[in-house]
Amino acid sequence: MVENLNYYFLLAGTLIALSVLASRVSARLGMPLLLLFLGLGMLAGEDGVLGIQFDDASSAYMIGNLALALILLDGGLRTRLSTFRAGLKPALVLATVGVFMTSGLVGLLAMWLFDLTLIEGLLVGAIVGSTDAAAVFSLLGGQGVHLNERVGATLEIESGTNDPMAIFLTITLAEILTGQLSGVASGIMSFLLQFGVGAAMGIAGGWLIARLMRYLDLAPGLYSLLALALGLSLFATTNEMGGSGFLAIYLCGLMIGNHPGRHLEHILPVHDGLAHLSQIVLFLMLGLLVSPSTMLQFALPAAILSVALILVVRPLAVILCLKPFFRFRWRELWFISWVGLRGAVPIVLAIFPVITGVENAGLYFNVAFFVVIISLLVQGSSLAPMARELRVVVPPGAQPSRRNLLGIMPVNDYEMLVYRVDNTALEGVALRMLRFPSGAKVGALFRNKVLIHPKGSTCLHQQDVLCVVGRSCDVPSLNRMFNGESLQHEQRAFFGTFTLEGDANMQDIADVYGLTLSQGEHHLTIAEFITRRVGGVPVVGDDVDWHGIHWVVNEVEGNRITKVGLRLH
Repeated sequence: MVENLNYYFLLAGTLIALSVLASRVSARLGMPLLLLFLGLGMLAGEDGVLGIQFDDASSAYMIGNLALALILLDGGLRTRLSTFRAGLKPALVLATVGVFMTSGLVGLLAMWLFDLTLIEGLLVGAIVGSTDAAAVFSLLGGQGVHLNERVGATLEIESGTNDPMAIFLTITLAEILTGQLSGVASGIMSFLLQFGVGAAMGIAGGWLIARLMRYLDLAPGLYSLLALALGLSLFATTNEMGGSGFLAIYLCGLMIGNHPGRHLEHILPVHDGLAHLSQIVLFLMLGLLVSPSTMLQFALPAAILSVALILVVRPLAVILCLKPFFRFRWRELWFISWVGLRGAVPIVLAIFPVITGVENAGLYFNVAFFVVIISLLVQGSSLAPMARELRVVVPPGAQPSRRNLLGIMPVNDYEMLVYRVDNTALEGVALRMLRFPSGAKVGALFRNKVLIHPKGSTCLHQQDVLCVVGRSCDVPSLNRMFNGESLQHEQRAFFGTFTLEGDANMQDIADVYGLTLSQGEHHLTIAEFITRRVGGVPVVGDDVDWHGIHWVVNEVEGNRITKVGLRLH
């Protein structure tokens, strides 16, 4: 028994270590990391090198649910409520109507490709109908893609909230096939419970947990443990009440992550590691569960289904859901369509027909697995170049290389913000000449790894490291001050050489450049003019071409444009 136990420990440790090390290969090749995890699992499986036999669908379903819950909790912790202003409504439409539409269209195609009944085809569509939070969060964060806020928020919120619809459709259709569904009214009630109870429990429970953690004085390592324990308790309780535990735990993380306090400094790094571990375990397990030799039997029709989903069904659903009701540019709609990534959720949902005894259950699992592999390979690998080609990226700005809360205040605490001097404009400038935000002070200065006690007369040099004490509201001003040369060049190329205040009058601009304004535009500010042309909520990166001038939104506070870049053609 002990030898077997040591064997399993050795096997688990080796596979996880190989998965972590494979992340470096993934970054160099531009291949989605999740695909490598699946590949390692398949190599270790029954048709692979190690020949590990793993066919316990019930255990896989339980582990899959736990891993997805941890991934969604971390995703919620890192989502800012401020992004909801730009992406909440379109994301909810995609998470409900979009999933329903995608599932229906894919189901009709699957019915023809695999010679299935209507209900069986729709079950295939329901299983692969939702985008996957694990894939979206991992690939958007891991490829260094800085999307404009409207597109990024829509994709993140959609992937975090569309599981309830997919779960509802999968369970309902599986129950129809096994004769367990009691009626239409029962199905509608289940749908309302999934969303209603899930949202209420997530928001209320997350708010209470966040308030509790803000005022508790615990050892640093216990904050993350408590957040994990309470989050999983909320997940299980919501499921028992008939609601969506996945929606609840995502919203719980959202509420905790948006209640500032010293607890977040201890929670975020640990949960980031837990989310990565969950992705590794989940995709390794799913790789072990599949038999490549069996999956190849469905290769051709599943490949056709995957291509149709990527190139036809997803774009059609996105356009019909968003274009008539929201002011998205066509290039934004095409990118949102392209990032309809399928990941662990379809495979976990495909296990449900297996454990409930649906006839021909192996077809659903193998088709879902094939769709996921093609989605990660085609869409995931091309995410970064597609974002640049469709011009939905915005240039990154300077960020502190490190930031840590000092633990002085329970709310709005001071932080230690570490910056490296890369801006040649700061060479030889005395500290007293810098316009620091009110309340921010230089705490220490390191030069050639030697600590220098800074004074007002101390002059900065390239590669100096400054430790600045300030609050989170000071970070944008400090970022602009310490913006390096390469970032400045990239920003000038994107926003233009000239920057104008958003409250500048359009008539004054028209007089300078000899332009003609239409009736009703003479008294508008630049911000109002661009907001009218763009429509909806403005975000950084929005642009307007007007009389040979390219106007690009440079800075937004709330829903108001404060700075505009001007680039002449």
